[in-house]
Amino acid sequence: MLLTWRLWKDKALGNFLPFEMVRRACGLLIREGPITAQDRWEEARGYSPSTLAVHIAALICGAEFFDDRGEHATAEFIRDYADFLESHIESWTVTTEGSLVPGIRRHYIRVNPASAADCADEDPNCGTLVLANQPPGARNEYPAKEIVDAGFLELVRYGIRSANDPIIKDSLRVIDAVLKVDTPYGPAWRRYNHDGYGQREDGSSYTGWGKGRPWPLLTGERGHYEIAAGRDATPYLRALENFSQGIGLIPEQTWDGPDLPNYYLRFGGTTDAAMPLIWAHSEYVKLHRSAADHRVFDLVEPVYERYVTGTGKRGTIEVWKPNHQVQTVPAGALLRIQADSPFLLHWTSDDWQNSKDTRSQGTAIGIEFVDIPLPDTQENVIRFTFLWMEENRWEGRDYTVNVRQEDAAKSRRNLRGRKAPGQHVATVG
Repeated sequence: MLLTWRLWKDKALGNFLPFEMVRRACGLLIREGPITAQDRWEEARGYSPSTLAVHIAALICGAEFFDDRGEHATAEFIRDYADFLESHIESWTVTTEGSLVPGIRRHYIRVNPASAADCADEDPNCGTLVLANQPPGARNEYPAKEIVDAGFLELVRYGIRSANDPIIKDSLRVIDAVLKVDTPYGPAWRRYNHDGYGQREDGSSYTGWGKGRPWPLLTGERGHYEIAAGRDATPYLRALENFSQGIGLIPEQTWDGPDLPNYYLRFGGTTDAAMPLIWAHSEYVKLHRSAADHRVFDLVEPVYERYVTGTGKRGTIEVWKPNHQVQTVPAGALLRIQADSPFLLHWTSDDWQNSKDTRSQGTAIGIEFVDIPLPDTQENVIRFTFLWMEENRWEGRDYTVNVRQEDAAKSRRNLRGRKAPGQHVATVG
């Protein structure tokens, strides 16, 4: 979606018509997220800062295609969902109980392994992460709040967070203390702490387990952050070049242990990992382009304008859907109920003393929804059930969403200016 959007804006699509692909992709992201089945290292599921970053950016790009076709209601629906994700980045992926670096309590974690549909386990301070590639009999479970990587920098790359965001800067201090390796060829970073994917300590090859080594790719990513922060990326470009071997092939990993001549391993040199790593070469080319432009090439302007420089207020929105059953919503917010087929929502805000029946509104991406704007005086639980219209079948159970009063004033301020989509109301006998 991001590539298609960029080609579209550069008038480089030729005769390729991507809209059907974009339509389906938007629907998939909204139906299946925000929990990813695999983080970017293909080893863990949960709330991932890097996945959320590309997820949000792709949706904002996708919405522009719908606007271009005059389907503004669906475009706004997609942006609302992106806003919902953006507003939860910190609550899903930032620990407030950091212990890796003295004095830094708040920082991004690699992934929050939450999985339950009822959202009961999404606190980033509480989860346990099972690490892959660990030696037989070794510890492989850690508090998720103690495992970090640099994936949060994707939030800056795409324009969702400022390079000067305090949590971003504190998180950089953490990964520099825990993951950074200064080699004779330049700085490099490991993927995450306790990583077991890499050459073993004695120099023998990785066979199911080992020790994670620094990735030159991550040097390029740090260079992009430095450009976003207004600094020079030249040291990172030079490091990538220094890490290359032979005709200029950039390796997946470099050796960070003492020289082992018998294995042809030297500090800062290549390991037996993949070479070239095309991902690293792509990062190198992009970093050259970004340095020449004095701006991050991957930055998506409408994303940056919406979440970093934008001055317009966005309403507080909580999304309930079958695979993400939100438990609590602040008073004064908008509660959106989503499903994949038409439904009638039978709901109450006063413990069934009174009830309402609201037909779902469709979108061009095959998702149906009902909005419940909550007054800032709301205290009672919202209860609801579904009549599935195509089957003429009741769900057979009630769902509940609690209401928090402490956020009412904030939600009321944010909700100003949000225009809720119209709904069709019907009475069911």
